[in-house]
Amino acid sequence: MADPSPQSATPTPALQSPTSEPPPPPPPCSVFPFPKGLNRPKLRVTSEFDSDTLLFFNKVSCKIFDNLAKLKLSFQNNTQREVSQPQVSFTSKYVSVLYDVEEKNAFVKSTVDVSPRLQLRALHNVKAQQGEVAMEANLAEPGYSLELSSPVPIGYPRATLKFPLGEVSVQEKEVEEEEKSKRIVSVNGVLKRQAMNGVCSALYTDEELRLRYAYKDEALSFIPTISLPSNAASFAFKRRFSPSDKLSYWYNFDSNMWSAVYKRTYGKDYKFKAGYDSDVRLGWASLWVGDEDGKVKTTPMKMKVQFMLQVPQDDIKTSVLMFRVKKRWDL
Repeated sequence: MADPSPQSATPTPALQSPTSEPPPPPPPCSVFPFPKGLNRPKLRVTSEFDSDTLLFFNKVSCKIFDNLAKLKLSFQNNTQREVSQPQVSFTSKYVSVLYDVEEKNAFVKSTVDVSPRLQLRALHNVKAQQGEVAMEANLAEPGYSLELSSPVPIGYPRATLKFPLGEVSVQEKEVEEEEKSKRIVSVNGVLKRQAMNGVCSALYTDEELRLRYAYKDEALSFIPTISLPSNAASFAFKRRFSPSDKLSYWYNFDSNMWSAVYKRTYGKDYKFKAGYDSDVRLGWASLWVGDEDGKVKTTPMKMKVQFMLQVPQDDIKTSVLMFRVKKRWDL
C-alpha cells in the first residue's frame, strides 16, 4: 500500500559533487587602498646608508601603464632627517623626463624610430634652454651607421661615422689664437683591431693620440698604454691564480705612481679585497656581503653590506673603519 503521508513541500538539497571547486577566498586587504578595478603598481624601495658621509640614499620606483613606463623618486637624507637633492623621473621607451625639485629644472630626452634604419633623438635642458638633436641612419652594410647631431639653439654640427672597427667624428669649432677667433675642423676617433691574441686600440681626441694594447687569457692580462706626444706611459697587469683569487697591478712610468689590489671571492655572495695606492699613500681592505657588481634583488635578503678599513701610510693612528648597507623592499 502506498504511503498516505503528504509529500514535503521543501525540496531536498542536491548533494555537492566532491570535485566541485570551493568558493574563492576574499581579496586581501592592502595597506595602500586603490580604486576598485585597478591593480596597485608594485613599489620598489631601495635605501643605502654610507657611514663616511652619514647619508641615506633612497629610491622609490614603480612600473606603470602595464609596465610600459617607470616612475622613480630619489632623494637623500641625513641623520637629522633633512631631505636633500629630491628628483623625480619618468622613463619610457620613447620619452624620459628627469625633474630636479631643488633646481626647479627638467631634462627631457626623446627617441623616435622613424624607420627600421633611421632614428631621431633629442635632449633638452628646460632651465638652460639648451639641448641637442641627432639623427642616426644605419647604412646598407651591417655595422655601419652615420650620425648627424647639433647643439640647440647655438652650436656647430657634428658628423660621426661608425663602423665595425671603431668610429670617426668631425666637427667645426672655434679656437682663440693671438686674441682672434679661428674656426678649425676637429677630428676625433677610435680604432680597434685584433692583433697577436689581443686587442689593439687607438684613441685620438684633442690632438692627443692614446695607444693601448690589451692581452687577456684565462690566467693573465697585460695592458700597456702610451700617449703621444706627451710620451706618458703606463701598464696594467692582472694575474688569476684560481677561479677565486686574482691580483691586479698598475704602474705609471711618468709619475712613478702605482697601485695593487688583491681579490678573493667565497662563492657568489662574499668578496674580500685589499690594496694599496701610492698616489694617496693609503692601504685599504674591504669585505663585501652580497654580490658587489650584481643587483640587490638577486642577493640573499635583498641586501648588500660593505665594510672597509682605510690605513694612511703617514699616520696609522688615523685609520678609519667605514661601512655601507643597501637594502631593497618590494611592497
